[in-house]
Amino acid sequence: MTQTDKVLYTGKTHTIGGREGAARSSDGRLDIKLSPPGSAGTGTNPEQLFAAGWSACFEGAMGHAARKLKIAVPSDTAVDAEVDLCLVDGAYFLQARLNVSLPGLERDVAQTLVEAAHQTCPYSKATRGNIDVIINLV
Repeated sequence: MTQTDKVLYTGKTHTIGGREGAARSSDGRLDIKLSPPGSAGTGTNPEQLFAAGWSACFEGAMGHAARKLKIAVPSDTAVDAEVDLCLVDGAYFLQARLNVSLPGLERDVAQTLVEAAHQTCPYSKATRGNIDVIINLV
């Protein structure tokens, strides 16, 4: 495990039943049903949860980079994350796309923010070299 100076936060969940079960956070703020992707179930799935977490974190990382660079982030900034569950030769894997919208910013400025965020976002760091990731500036 990597040595740290300080743990800022620990998210804790309890899951039962896997992809057809339920998950609840230790503080009760997250309490969800789970369903396999593409099923008729009423719950969400791990790929959607991962996409939501990554896109939120990535947007926060862009804000952090913008403050450092003294750039105003548009109020209607958005990150649409797509996480694919794939199968090849009986082995499952993930791949992802982040579609980033920074309306009103010049393309080169927006690209600078996206690149900086991808270097600092903890989700981007965790996936780097582990899954295929495409980041589109839309």
